[in-house]
Amino acid sequence: MTDTRFGLNRQARLTGSLMLDGGASLPEVEIAYETYGVLDADASNAILICHALTGDQHVASPHPRTGKPGWWQRVVGPGKPIDTDTHLVICANVLGSCMGSSGPASLDPATGRPFAMRFPVITIRDMVRAQAALLDHLGIQRLKAVVGGSMGGMQALQWAATYPDRVAAALVIASSARHSAQNIAFHEVGRQAIMADPNWRGGEYYDAAPPAAGLAVARMAAHITYLSEAGLTEKFGRRLQARDAKSFGFDADFQVESYLRHQGISFTDRFDANSYLYITRAMDYLDIAEEHGGSLAAAFRGTSTRFCLISFDSDWLYPTAESRAIVHALNAAGAPVSFVELSSPFGHDAFLLEQPEMDRVIAGFLGVGA
Repeated sequence: MTDTRFGLNRQARLTGSLMLDGGASLPEVEIAYETYGVLDADASNAILICHALTGDQHVASPHPRTGKPGWWQRVVGPGKPIDTDTHLVICANVLGSCMGSSGPASLDPATGRPFAMRFPVITIRDMVRAQAALLDHLGIQRLKAVVGGSMGGMQALQWAATYPDRVAAALVIASSARHSAQNIAFHEVGRQAIMADPNWRGGEYYDAAPPAAGLAVARMAAHITYLSEAGLTEKFGRRLQARDAKSFGFDADFQVESYLRHQGISFTDRFDANSYLYITRAMDYLDIAEEHGGSLAAAFRGTSTRFCLISFDSDWLYPTAESRAIVHALNAAGAPVSFVELSSPFGHDAFLLEQPEMDRVIAGFLGVGA
């Protein structure tokens, strides 16, 4: 039985080279992670939660830098849909990120300086390989479930495709098996905003002022895709900021402008611009069907993993049609799969917000075979 205190923040140094899809390797990898609950005697109750693009390992405990609650604290915990009274929950910061795992800001052992843009290019599968190495380090050979929303859902699908014998169930929320041209285009706008910031300096900014303005714009552009027109209209409409006298110009005249600027500025306090470049590129590279002759079904043929997919009707970043395509592929592969589209006005971010219907689906799916 593993000693795991609730919300314990850990750092694992994984020795042995990690081979990457791009052909490079990392001789040593550090993975920051948190655990919640206790592993049972036969190590059969472990659930891996995979975070989204700008997420982290602090899924159900306060963020040490911002003090905000864990990003999925309403879903993960004692008696909650992902119940830490009965499961060991693990959430690891992805490879390439900036919350303790190896990434561009990490020190290159060859030079003693941050890797910056010398960090090797990574993929979603590389992130999954690092997570698998972490589970080996923890003595966990098989997961009861892997769960993720958005980029986390991509990791859950990649887990099931790469390590089918290690995953009993995969819960994929508001996600996709590959990016559309529109997804890639939005990411490229963000990357160009970062690289156009004079403070980016080709990624060599760790001893100077970071490219905060560029990163803030990247976050603003991305954040729009996480919302919905209905949600923005309900929350802000065309309402103006309160002013003593009417004035026109380039200040934040509209409430929605002020909201986006706040999102951008607050993001720069907790995230690394180079990590944003690397992780968005990893998401864009994902195409699980590609190495299977373009057949997504072939990637999962013969699997015994159970799947559940959840989409939201107002999500235009990863619309329901993309989840249905995955479901059709899983059906063609003969994999056991369930699917539900939920109604929400909150767009892609709905999976992070109060969603009682989603909570019931999660609890029900994870309870099967418990």
